[in-house]
Amino acid sequence: MAPQPPAKPAASFWPYLILSVAPLCWAGNIVLARGVAELLPPVAFAFWRWVLAFVLILPFSLRHLAADRRAIARGWKTLLLLSLLGISSFNALLYTAVHTTTAINGSLIQSSMPAVIVLLSLLLYREKATLRQMAGVALCILGAALIVLRGEFTTLFAMSFVQGDLLMTIAVAAYALYSALLRRRPPIHPLSLLATTFLLGAAGLLPAYLVERAAAGPFPLNREIVLSILYVALFPSIVAYFCWNKGVDLLGPNRAGLFINLIPVFTALLSVWLLGESIRLFHIGGMGLISGGMVLFYYR
Repeated sequence: MAPQPPAKPAASFWPYLILSVAPLCWAGNIVLARGVAELLPPVAFAFWRWVLAFVLILPFSLRHLAADRRAIARGWKTLLLLSLLGISSFNALLYTAVHTTTAINGSLIQSSMPAVIVLLSLLLYREKATLRQMAGVALCILGAALIVLRGEFTTLFAMSFVQGDLLMTIAVAAYALYSALLRRRPPIHPLSLLATTFLLGAAGLLPAYLVERAAAGPFPLNREIVLSILYVALFPSIVAYFCWNKGVDLLGPNRAGLFINLIPVFTALLSVWLLGESIRLFHIGGMGLISGGMVLFYYR
């Protein structure tokens, strides 16, 4: 399918609201992934997340899948590529990365995703960003870094990069490419897109899951693990991907990609709520920089 022109900004606040839901769900995904890193193998976590997500969404998408079956068959190559990038690769890499990287390194690398999306859009579609928009991206990244580094930018120079950092870098590149390529998806219903990519993404993880299971053995199916898989199957998967795909469709990948910078903001807020941490000056400063960068990027 030929590249479509950049999506025009929607007149309502709706696209911005639904795009804010996705990073909120993904922030919870990161917090949870770190919490169960020692309990659940990473590929198994990703595989069963998408299997369950597919099972949950299938009853609601059957009618749309039937109506879209010809478009799905024609665009299967694009759907497979999107599935391998945004479903299989990104999440398995993220869950693997949290075993060997620090919270500082992983979050800081992920906050670079909007800039990668802008770069890929430039390379793939010649979709240029203005100097003002690039300044907005830079402010958002600076704000995310301020939160992640807890106001101590000197921490950046003391960071040591390990295997997990490389995996997070590859994960960011994979999801940025997924976001940039979403405009090439077949013209199918959003629920058809989710169900198809969830199924193909789980299938793409199956070989790696079988290898991991043979090496590590089965994981215990206790209450904590069941609830963790249920959470990631419902919120970071169905809710977040539906909101993200719709937001990218409405605003385009460059404008939507900036919302990735809300992940460290929501992570900080969730830490206050769930872990009893307090809001500090660097949190407020980082949120202010991110808000200012988003206003600068979107203001006309």
